[in-house]
Amino acid sequence: MSSGDRAKIITAARSQITAEAAAVLDIADQIDERFVRVASLIHASAGKVVFTGSGTSGFMAQRAAHLFSVSGTPAFSLNPATALHGSMGAVEANDILIAFSKGGESTEINEFCEKVQATGTKVVAITAKAKSTLGQLADITVALRDFPDADPGNLLAMGSTLAHSVWIDAMSMVLMRGRRLSWERIHFMHPGGAVGLLSTLPEPLEPLDIPPYESSELQP
Repeated sequence: MSSGDRAKIITAARSQITAEAAAVLDIADQIDERFVRVASLIHASAGKVVFTGSGTSGFMAQRAAHLFSVSGTPAFSLNPATALHGSMGAVEANDILIAFSKGGESTEINEFCEKVQATGTKVVAITAKAKSTLGQLADITVALRDFPDADPGNLLAMGSTLAHSVWIDAMSMVLMRGRRLSWERIHFMHPGGAVGLLSTLPEPLEPLDIPPYESSELQP
């Protein structure tokens, strides 16, 4: 292989990483009152947070549920197809369902959301299409800007999943600070691996006051 071919490979890899990094950074400018409203909804809830998504978004849901749980907000992920075959029985009226769907037209996700919503569960949509079926049916729709360069061919969900995940990461940290969760508590919940072996913990985070949830309508 020539040095020119090697250089092209390196350039291609760097270009993809740069595009994905730009998509992630773009999320910072999109944190607004809708973010605060979702934080208020979750903070006020006596139930759990349930994450769902299909395909790559399903793996995002698993990651999100883990990070929420370890940072003080009980959560689990549920595959929408499995949910439609009975597992939605795990979702209760006081829970909150957060659905990841870039296009908002995944039939199984939308049906799952409609079913649990009918029993009282609040639905939050994380999507790039506010006017999609999911965007229209959700109680709160978080429409994040599409960033086509970050998803190869605008078909492979790469940068968009990272971007949507970082929105969730920010939410988990805000809720952690709102709940005044201590590093000692996190250490207790994470006794395995290198984290469990730590003998010195970080300084406490500055607490945040999350406003009460108001159920007034907020259009996507």
